[in-house]
Amino acid sequence: MGRILSGLLAVACGFAFPVAASAQWRAADGVTINEVGDPQYSTFSLCAIDPATGQAGAAVTTRVPFVGRAVPWVRAGVGAVCTQASTVVEYGVKGLDLMAKGVEPKDAIAQLLSTDDQRESRQLGMIDMKGRSAAHTGKNNGNWAGSRQGKNYTVQANIMVGPEVVEAVATTFEATEGTGMPLAERMILALEAGQKKGGDRRWGNLQSAAIKIADPNDPGRGGDYISGAIEVGEHPEPVGEMKRIYYTTQRRLGYRSFSRVEGTDVVELKRMLHALGYWRPSLPAFPDDASTKEFGLYDEEAIAAVDKFRGEKSLNYQGNPPGLVDARLIDALRAAYLEKKKR
Repeated sequence: MGRILSGLLAVACGFAFPVAASAQWRAADGVTINEVGDPQYSTFSLCAIDPATGQAGAAVTTRVPFVGRAVPWVRAGVGAVCTQASTVVEYGVKGLDLMAKGVEPKDAIAQLLSTDDQRESRQLGMIDMKGRSAAHTGKNNGNWAGSRQGKNYTVQANIMVGPEVVEAVATTFEATEGTGMPLAERMILALEAGQKKGGDRRWGNLQSAAIKIADPNDPGRGGDYISGAIEVGEHPEPVGEMKRIYYTTQRRLGYRSFSRVEGTDVVELKRMLHALGYWRPSLPAFPDDASTKEFGLYDEEAIAAVDKFRGEKSLNYQGNPPGLVDARLIDALRAAYLEKKKR
């Protein structure tokens, strides 16, 4: 995204649009561009640090697509910035540069806005690794707009259903302090709490969410020290999707549902495996009235039988979890079982 390059053109996503007074334009991906060429990210976001790990994070959601490329900015050992409302994307890098020089967030924001004649349409949130945080909400931000700072975080929002969104984000983030949760998880849960309160009031628009985590102990890819980055470019429930992706890829508790597997389906599984000689072949006959109490537990013996069947039927692939029962296994097992019964 870029700001205005001349008095006639605004640039967004590589596409140029003529600028007319008091007009708003949309880029090809749906992001609104105002009359001076700034993308409009009316949204709520969270900048936070974890002193124990040295991580810094920026998380955001909005009813505009592809928010992750414009609003959240992080740098290992420095802190985090979110630049939104009438967004100047360059404030992300510039804000981090100032904090890297030791400038306190409130002073960094003041410097960035000192020569900005559109400062009253901007919203900025910043935090450094000392936990010092600050935010600016211009007077021309759409209602409801505001921010809240607390220990190791700042949350800021505009065009919200009300202040309860910011309060929910802040309260949830505070409540997870000292729990041992990773910073990313704490931030995602905080955004989820704000979303449940209604979030961005522009119902019906495209929605997106993103999170970035910088970690001085993780070089990331290419030495950028970004240890985690998730962007949900467009989704009906972007925060929920971001949470799903995080839990799945990080294998945090909640990424899958699991329990002691038992029931009539396990009995059916064992019945077929027995008939084919894979499960307890010494058993003369599998009882027609087999109970779930006796045969309904998916135990190690059954897992071994499944794995043996998969191996002999060329259904095993590197990386498969032990005892994988999926559609391919069931199809092959039932086909073999029915063929056996025909004889």
